[in-house]
Amino acid sequence: MELRKSERSKAKIKMALQGPSGSGKTMSALLLAHGLTNGDLSKVAIIDTEAGSSNLYAHLGGYKVLSLETPHSPSRYIEAIDVCINAGISTIIIDSLSHSWEYLLDFHSNLPGNSFTNWAKIKPLEKALMDKILNSDIHIIATMRVKQDYVLNERNGKMVPEKVGLKAIQRDEISYEFTIVFDIDYKHFATASKDRTNLYEGKSQFIINSNTGKRILEWCSSTITKAELQAKVSECNNTKELTDLFNNNLELAKTIEQDFVNKQKLLKELTSNITQNGNGTTNNYPRP
Repeated sequence: MELRKSERSKAKIKMALQGPSGSGKTMSALLLAHGLTNGDLSKVAIIDTEAGSSNLYAHLGGYKVLSLETPHSPSRYIEAIDVCINAGISTIIIDSLSHSWEYLLDFHSNLPGNSFTNWAKIKPLEKALMDKILNSDIHIIATMRVKQDYVLNERNGKMVPEKVGLKAIQRDEISYEFTIVFDIDYKHFATASKDRTNLYEGKSQFIINSNTGKRILEWCSSTITKAELQAKVSECNNTKELTDLFNNNLELAKTIEQDFVNKQKLLKELTSNITQNGNGTTNNYPRP
């Protein structure tokens, strides 16, 4: 048993992409993986439960495909993840994780006895898969289908039905397990419904590309925490130190940009006061 200082050195991202059919989850996952591997898709593998649909994007590069046939039990997903890890894969795309939950629902419905108490037999199976995903020392991107519905929206004076995504086909609150969850709509726009990196939370919708993965990779590689960076901002003695600090921690710095702006204003005020006095001191601040 050991007590140590918290750190994020060489973190491995675990993220989920959820959206309706046709929203571009597989393509988005591959673009994220492209960024996470610095463009080396040979280090990427897709565990494909979607009847070979991952092969449709072979033109993007030489990623690997592991076709996972039925039954889509959690144990078979775990076995597939191990195959990828043993092959030296650094980023796995699980496309899709929803098939595992559908398997468990079907398994539960066929169990004899009390339906409620039978969930105690299902939860350990699902937990084993999630533990494998979260504890594997590689990046993992899981796609999840959502239940679909249609809403009527006005367009050019006419009411037009548009497809929208609803609840993910997965265990309730599974989003808590992932570092980032991107919701993708049928127009391929993404928003972060959960984001522990603070890179995308609260930001306007966007289309995922390889630069999205690069930003996340930079966050994973950073060893400085948000609180530590804020402390370093307050310790800067001039604008050059402040600028270097911002550029050397670009993605994390963007999440506390206002701290940098405020410090820059303070440094400029101090410089202005010193210049006006002409003697290297200022009447606005007490002398020691």
